[in-house]
Amino acid sequence: MFPTKKVQSMIGSRVQVEMKGDVHLLEGELESVDDYLNLHLLDTVEIADGERLRSLGSVVLRGNNIILIVPVE
Repeated sequence: MFPTKKVQSMIGSRVQVEMKGDVHLLEGELESVDDYLNLHLLDTVEIADGERLRSLGSVVLRGNNIILIVPVE
């Protein structure tokens, strides 16, 4: 399965995203994804050391800055 198809199958579910050069994780509901793996997350929160730091709301993440996308159970 291609990475874009796998990520598109997670639309509507909560995911955690690790970004380049950032210590914190972002967690939110995956609203949409495009062919470049740009992500639109809703109800996004910033997480560090397992602790929620702040609420960011709606966030758009550029695909070339994303290291890891993990579904949240």
